Parts: sequence; C-alpha cells; structure tokens
Amino acid sequence: MDALLPTFIAALIALIGDGAPWLTAILADRYRRPLLTALAATIAHGAGIALAVTGALIMHALLSPNAALLLVTLALLFAGGACIFPLRAPERLDHWPLGPVFTPLIGIFILALGDSTQFFAFAFAARSPTPIFAGVGALLAATAVSFAAAFLGEDAWRALPLRVARLVAAALFLLVGMGTGLSALRLI
Repeated sequence: MDALLPTFIAALIALIGDGAPWLTAILADRYRRPLLTALAATIAHGAGIALAVTGALIMHALLSPNAALLLVTLALLFAGGACIFPLRAPERLDHWPLGPVFTPLIGIFILALGDSTQFFAFAFAARSPTPIFAGVGALLAATAVSFAAAFLGEDAWRALPLRVARLVAAALFLLVGMGTGLSALRLI
C-alpha cells in the first residue's frame, strides 16, 4: 500500500502535460466517442504499466533498499528533465484505419511506452514490498487524466495552462529527486 499514493501523485503530475492525454483528446474528438476512447487509453496505459510492474517484480529481489531508492531518484530526475522541454504535438494518426477502439489502444500504447508513468510504476514497484500497488496507483492516475482529456476534447485540453504545469512539475520532480538521491546516498 505504501507505493500506491506516491506513484499516483507522481504519475498524475507527469501525465497532465504529457502527449498521451493530448492524443486521447484528439482521438476522442475525431471519433466523437469520448468514453470509448478513454477506456481504450486506460487499457493501453494499463498494458504498459503491467509490463513495468512485471519488470519491477524481477528486479525487486536484486536491489538493495538504497539502490531501489536511487531508482526512484532516477525516475524523478528524468521526469523533471522531460518536463523542462516543450511538448511536441503527437502524431494525429489520421492514416490509421483501425477505428475508435484500436486506434487509441495501439496509438496510445506506443506513445506511452517507456514514459514517466511507466518509469514511476517500475521504480516504486521495485522498492515496495507490495509492487502491485505501484501499478494500481499509476493506472488510477492514467485513467483520471485519460478520461479528463477525452471528455474535454482537444481544444479545451490545449487551453489548459499545460506549459506552466510542466514547468511546475519539472521543479517539483527535480527538487524531490535531488532530495531523494541525497537520502539514498546517505548524504542527508
């Protein structure tokens, strides 16, 4: 249970300004099926998160507590670094004739593969005695953001102050990451 809340918060903050919700909003507008698009996006995120947690289950026994904390540090620092750079518009997938279920399912799975949400799920799960809760936390965050993006649509999603949110997220991730890293190295 100790991994659920930190993973949820970190994934939620990282996802708000990410490309996957933007693509979800684009596809929800195109197909005019926001519920179906949001569900497909949630399944896509869930598949990637399941892969991350599976990898963490393998790594859990191999990592010392300090090494696991350094893994969390890396996840935080990489997420912070990624939030500094402006977000590029995702490929709109106009040429994908897969329909309102498989286009978001496959497109968002590919776009989100290896993103901060999965890295957080992996890092927190590798550190936790109950790794599944890290996956649940990340999936809850991905579900919340996917549904919000799908029901807002692209214009409303892009009207949000996402650049400011990304910069605030970068500052938070970098500060917490540095503190976590110093703690893992036993410097504080």
